[in-house]
Amino acid sequence: MNTADDQQVKVREGLVQAAREMRGELIARAERVERDTFYDSEVHRWFQEAGFYRMLIPEAQGGLEVDLATFYRVVIELARADMSTAWCFCLSSNHALMFGNWFPREIHDEVYDEGRLIAASMYAPTTRATPVDGGWTLDGTVNYCSGIPYSTHFIGQCVLPGTNADGSPRLGLYVAPKDAYRRLDDWGNMLGLNGSGSHSIVFDDAFLPERFMVEDVNLADYGFDGHSPGSLAYGNPMYSGRHMSSFGIGVAALTIGGGYNALDEYENVMRTRKAPLPPFAPRTEDPDFLRWYGSALVKLQVAESALFHALDRWMDAARANVAGTETFSAATDNLLGGIGRELVVQAWEAVDRDLYRTVGASASRRGERFERVFRDLAQAVGHRNPQLKEPTYRLIANEQLGLA
Repeated sequence: MNTADDQQVKVREGLVQAAREMRGELIARAERVERDTFYDSEVHRWFQEAGFYRMLIPEAQGGLEVDLATFYRVVIELARADMSTAWCFCLSSNHALMFGNWFPREIHDEVYDEGRLIAASMYAPTTRATPVDGGWTLDGTVNYCSGIPYSTHFIGQCVLPGTNADGSPRLGLYVAPKDAYRRLDDWGNMLGLNGSGSHSIVFDDAFLPERFMVEDVNLADYGFDGHSPGSLAYGNPMYSGRHMSSFGIGVAALTIGGGYNALDEYENVMRTRKAPLPPFAPRTEDPDFLRWYGSALVKLQVAESALFHALDRWMDAARANVAGTETFSAATDNLLGGIGRELVVQAWEAVDRDLYRTVGASASRRGERFERVFRDLAQAVGHRNPQLKEPTYRLIANEQLGLA
């Protein structure tokens, strides 16, 4: 490797190590994060200083422009400490990638803002846009805006005036600066992930410049055949992919990290408590507890390996798309997204079946680490993205079999 390659490796390894070194502090703060509904300003400063928010921002825009594998290794490490903190971080910083992919180059300098962009997003079009001189006004409420407390912008979909030829509503894609919306204090009453900063935001006759809106775009099927604005501007095919898949893979990374979180606490219990049946040996000497621990570890390792293989395939598809040899098709997007959703369920089942059912009732007391991560995982597996698993199977089958 040349000097530049060596430096990139050091940067990538340094990011993952920084996240790993924060584990103890993030575990200690997890209860407060859940109570406050998002991590505090000190943790936010740590993430800024470590460069976490800049990982997917192009170098030319003040970012680090690391590969997706590095980004999700950091996410796994953060979730291994606290899923809420990782969720709040991941689902705001990951959209720096989508912004470069989706929006015209003319606004990149303004929105990336020398590497400061943090953008929560929600795909459901629950706002309505009205054309006015110089742009649009937005009205409506958007729920579940994970990562919104520290976001500088919000990326969303809206309903535009008129209809498509088939009678369906016209949709728009917009990026809105934080002074365009108001965050509600309405998060924290869910089963889990109560510290994920997934508050609602309200647009009330908010003005949006014309340059911040892309008309007639549905994010469920938005991609470029060949270069996107981002890949053309920065020479990196990572900015010309599809993102129903990358989002599904991201939820999988969060869930796998949460699985390791539960496994780490299961290990703590094994080292400090005895088996519940005679001869009451330490759990680390009990063959059943060893088997349950080993089973969960193998399942999580399989899921993690599959996740990074899916990321490799995602990147291969993006490279082929930019090279013009094969488009990054909706079929590929559905298949890779399906893999991500499958991994969410697999990680959850490893914890539920092997660990939760054997760890003991005391680990389920309110405020215990295992109790918290179990609730977080349960909330994650019930997320709308894993819920797309079954319907997407039919799409995948149709595409693979060449059916209509």
